[in-house]
Amino acid sequence: MRRELICVVQHRLHDKRMGDEVMNIPRLGVGLQFNPSLMDWFPFLDQSLDALEILFDGMMAPLDGPGLMLPTMVQTMDEVVARFPLVGHSNYGGDFGFDELASTPAVRRHVPLARAFGVPWVSNHCFYSDDSWCDVWSSPLQFTQAEVDRLAVRARALQDAYGVPLAHENAAYYRTCPGSDMPEEDFLARLVEQAGTWLHLDLHNLYANAQNHGAAGYSITRFLDTIPLDRIACIHMAGGRWLDNQYHDLHDTPVVEPVWDLLDDVLSRAHPGAVILEYETESLHHHDGVLDIPRSIDAILADLERARSAWDKAYGPGNRQTTRAEAA
Repeated sequence: MRRELICVVQHRLHDKRMGDEVMNIPRLGVGLQFNPSLMDWFPFLDQSLDALEILFDGMMAPLDGPGLMLPTMVQTMDEVVARFPLVGHSNYGGDFGFDELASTPAVRRHVPLARAFGVPWVSNHCFYSDDSWCDVWSSPLQFTQAEVDRLAVRARALQDAYGVPLAHENAAYYRTCPGSDMPEEDFLARLVEQAGTWLHLDLHNLYANAQNHGAAGYSITRFLDTIPLDRIACIHMAGGRWLDNQYHDLHDTPVVEPVWDLLDDVLSRAHPGAVILEYETESLHHHDGVLDIPRSIDAILADLERARSAWDKAYGPGNRQTTRAEAA
């Protein structure tokens, strides 16, 4: 299979244009990002969800071995697959790095995982990354036309290898990449236009960038008015905190209030396939304190219910997987 995938990718690297194949985004509803590190305290498998977003990075086998998935994840994923509609997410695929695309984790592990789980789309983070992984969170893309041109070729090739829509997630970053000469929203709009790909809109990343770069002219309103809203495959929601005079996308609090306002706005203008909530720590913070485990669980479930209410308000009852299941 790997040889077949590499041949596809290498072919597409010499062809910027895909065919006229139409890729559609199914409408699922509201769900959670599946973080196995939280399973010791959050009961993922007990929830009724419209979708569960799986992180390929956390379950893939090392690149220097023959396996596809970590042995410790096999039984867990058997249970997950049996319970939830799945969507895929890639943080460390090397999609936008400079290594040969065919050698990246995205092609060698994430593509076959996406096929094995039958996900309807895959989202990837708009960061530079390589096989060290250590610099991924501090390496935002350079917003230039030259990088649009280069990355559109890689994105087309990777989407073709996945065989499903590939959606690029706007990143939270602390410093703009040197050499950038256009706003982030213009870069993303041009990228999806040239590549024929999609967007994964992270509303908390958008909010975090506005906090950290607002003085430099970063505008949420301009961002949302510029990107093609009809190309949004999925939305991320999360929380974060101020630390050392910078706002951090830590996913360690309930969804912050301004992000709920952004969700209502976007759902009134776009039709994404899902809204996914993200959490990453052993317990959640709230204001200046740390919530205990029961209250952390309650906070996540409250966010989940609020997101469902926002979805239902925008699209009407019956437009989510769980609503249809309950009606049946």
